[in-house]
Amino acid sequence: MGNGKSSLEKPVVNSQLREHFEGRRVLVTGHTGFKGSWLSLWLSELGAEVTGFALPPEYSNSHFQLLDLERRINHVEGDLRDENLVQGVFRSARPEVVFHLAAQALVRRSYQDPKSTFDINVSGSVNLLEAVCNSSDVRSVIFVTSDKCYSNKEWIWGYRENDELGGDDPYSASKAAAEMVFFAYYQSFFKVRPDLGAASVRAGNVIGGGDWAADRIVPDCVRALDAGTPIKLRNPEATRPWQHVLDPLHGYLRLAANLLEMPSKFGGAWNFGPDLKTGRTVKQLAEIAISIWGHGQIITQHAENEPFEHRLLQLNIDKSRLNLGWQPCWSSDQAILEAISWYKRFRSGEIPEEISLSQILAFMEQIK
Repeated sequence: MGNGKSSLEKPVVNSQLREHFEGRRVLVTGHTGFKGSWLSLWLSELGAEVTGFALPPEYSNSHFQLLDLERRINHVEGDLRDENLVQGVFRSARPEVVFHLAAQALVRRSYQDPKSTFDINVSGSVNLLEAVCNSSDVRSVIFVTSDKCYSNKEWIWGYRENDELGGDDPYSASKAAAEMVFFAYYQSFFKVRPDLGAASVRAGNVIGGGDWAADRIVPDCVRALDAGTPIKLRNPEATRPWQHVLDPLHGYLRLAANLLEMPSKFGGAWNFGPDLKTGRTVKQLAEIAISIWGHGQIITQHAENEPFEHRLLQLNIDKSRLNLGWQPCWSSDQAILEAISWYKRFRSGEIPEEISLSQILAFMEQIK
């Protein structure tokens, strides 16, 4: 297992987070994905002994590969649906802290393959929670779902952690189901262990560098701008709570640290989202991307028989503000700026690891 040093001279973490994670054994499922790779990089900089468990990277230029993350952490490839393999990873890694991010995370793909979506997001999560139950080492669990776990009523206000769960599409329904599975394990098995803290976390539309997934607005914008073709928008007036990937990850890290110290106080469900007043429409995001890139145009393209997409979904983050002391650091505008700037810097030849580490450093300096 590697723990390579960054080429940056300044540390990218503050002392408080380092105190909680330095030298700890940490398992990150889904580390080859977008959010998981950013989290694994951050944890590595914190001095954690990171084991990542996930399927191979889906894209040849994935953030995981661009970072050469395999030299920093213990990289284990495997399928969350394989119960025996999951149990084996827990036995060998003996994690003290678990961040569960592995998932089928695309709404449109869930329409194309609903069974795999439920198998991964629900049955796979059961395998993960079973492994936690069977481990005497785990002390803190962050179970990542999505803001789409809420039954979306197109409210103009944000959903709270105790609002109704549900989903009109397979992805959203799978995340609501995963939340219910987590709650059952939490109530039945985790709360009775005084040395174990567990929480589910829900975040909105997360953006940032190194995401190449299809049918996601920022990668779609970058591909169009890079190719010199128009940015095609399906729902230009849809409002989304854009937040940079570092904001919810900071929330996950703070919550995991608090679960280590006071498991009963910080267990349960938590929302991590931007300030509602900073939300932007899809069209506004594309316009900011064009201004940063320096050229480009937008066209609206409504195809027939498109999967249903909600126009409005926002989270209430009062609980995280008041009880955890967390609040969003970057506005939606700055999140878009940092995300598009990552790709522009990458296209200009900068080293991806240094781009990502410099953004982590800038983020941490801003929250001090």
